[in-house]
Amino acid sequence: MKRTIEKVFKGRPQHWVGDGFHVSNYFPAATDSEKRMSPFFLLDYQKPEAYPSTTRRRGVGTHPHRGFETVTIAYQGSIAHHDSAGNGGIIQPGEVQWMTAGGGILHNEYHESSFAKAGGILHMIQIWVNLPRHHKMTTPKYQPLTGSNINEVALPGGQGVVRAISGNYEETRGPASTFTPMHMLDLRLKPGAHVRLPTPKDYNTALLVLQGQIKTNGSPVVSAGEFILFKNDGDEVLVDSLGETTALFLSGTPIEEPLVHYGPFVMNSVDEINQAIEDFNSGKFGTLAD
Repeated sequence: MKRTIEKVFKGRPQHWVGDGFHVSNYFPAATDSEKRMSPFFLLDYQKPEAYPSTTRRRGVGTHPHRGFETVTIAYQGSIAHHDSAGNGGIIQPGEVQWMTAGGGILHNEYHESSFAKAGGILHMIQIWVNLPRHHKMTTPKYQPLTGSNINEVALPGGQGVVRAISGNYEETRGPASTFTPMHMLDLRLKPGAHVRLPTPKDYNTALLVLQGQIKTNGSPVVSAGEFILFKNDGDEVLVDSLGETTALFLSGTPIEEPLVHYGPFVMNSVDEINQAIEDFNSGKFGTLAD
């Protein structure tokens, strides 16, 4: 049964994160609910934007996280990451970085140096994925998902590909290890492509169009920059591409627990937030040079 569309909307007006990411927030701000897209907590989208050549570092300096995961997807441009657990890497176009902050981590994110020096288009997304109560203090970890280990399914007749980042598409599973069940699929569709995306009825489900135009589940035309939020009343999403299209499909089982959010901390109670602040201030998140 096809899901009903709850609403189609654009993100909030763009704002700067540090001095390197000019993003629009699609949730929780634009949905007016911190739990409507659970287990996904936040989505910031940097639409394609030209950055001039520079020799200075552009991005976000060292900062803490606790209680959730950050997932960064690069479409154009390159982003460098370092964290206090000793991990680091460069996220190239087509690649994903899945960082589990868990019990506490420091990290920074900058335009990769050669990209910054050359200048060019930056196009990326960062998603925060909530962790269930019994995993919030898990040991931090880092999953670099490169082009070689993201599983890709070719659609019949050369209609494009579906890249499975987490969960599965048909019989193909994504490489990301997750704490709760979720599908995160990168759709790269040709004009006239038709794709069926099955997902359990109780999963919170949405589709963000990044490039091109689509119709889905009886919708009018939905264009780049528009976000489709589906009701939890069906078990499939049908996508018809009207041109060269890139889209991100998110669907996951909600975490039905209390939620308290304060800046870079996503926990279950005010006491846990206060403890996170105390632990950060006392140096328990480790050290990381900026």
